[in-house]
Amino acid sequence: MHISEGILSVPILISGGLVTTLGTYIGLKKIDPEQIMPVALLSSAFFVAGLVHVPLGPGSVHLMLIGLLGVMLGWAAFPAILVALFLQTLFFQFGGIAVLGVNTAIMALPALCCHYLTRPWIENPKTRPAAAFIAGFLAILLASFITSCALALTDTGFTAAAQLIIAANIPIMIIEGCITMFTVGFLAKVQPEILYPEYA
Repeated sequence: MHISEGILSVPILISGGLVTTLGTYIGLKKIDPEQIMPVALLSSAFFVAGLVHVPLGPGSVHLMLIGLLGVMLGWAAFPAILVALFLQTLFFQFGGIAVLGVNTAIMALPALCCHYLTRPWIENPKTRPAAAFIAGFLAILLASFITSCALALTDTGFTAAAQLIIAANIPIMIIEGCITMFTVGFLAKVQPEILYPEYA
């Protein structure tokens, strides 16, 4: 769901950059040095999942795992996603440096929202599967919506493409919901403490 360079207006670029700067600052402040490894591993998983892109208008769709990152990292999702997107831009020219802030905000904000919306139910074994699925599904829905808003606010000519992005990501929403549900369920059995980090 990367937005390419040369598409968004300056106010949108600045707004995305400010949101990402603030989120990354808070995320870095919350990460304990001993917890850097889980953050790095999830950042790597996000990096790999995002390598397969399907072009769609001015953007693209792909697996993101941002619901999973949100559930497990909280605020630390901002630096984790920022680093992965920067490396994708550097090595594969996905997105671009100018839109790095916006693309990070598009993915990290939904991750953070899903973290706070589903965390109480993730901690309950009875509601954990449904909450994890909702986190994965909702994260992609919110990311699609933010992407659509960024495009529509830049130019009304992008309205049709913005609507297409939401529709095209519906299968991804379902797939991400299932991946998040099974991953969280597995981790709850083998390493439950990783679901409740201090930096979240």
